[in-house]
Amino acid sequence: MGLLACLGMSTVEKHYTVKGMTCGRCERSVQEDVEGLAGVSSAQADHATGRLVVRGEEVDDAAVRAAVFEAGYQVET
Repeated sequence: MGLLACLGMSTVEKHYTVKGMTCGRCERSVQEDVEGLAGVSSAQADHATGRLVVRGEEVDDAAVRAAVFEAGYQVET
């Protein structure tokens, strides 16, 4: 049992499609900015598929979109 489960919290997993990532550096930039958000425990980006998976106890869609934009990319709607 994970720490969040012990504390009565559940982990949320959300998937996004990010436009403009072309390399590993792009992935790291997006991941670092998103992982800096409150409530996010991990972010995994894949430039080949354009996928971003975000996990945490609370994942705020607007904050994720803003962090991706700050990194220089755009979340598709």
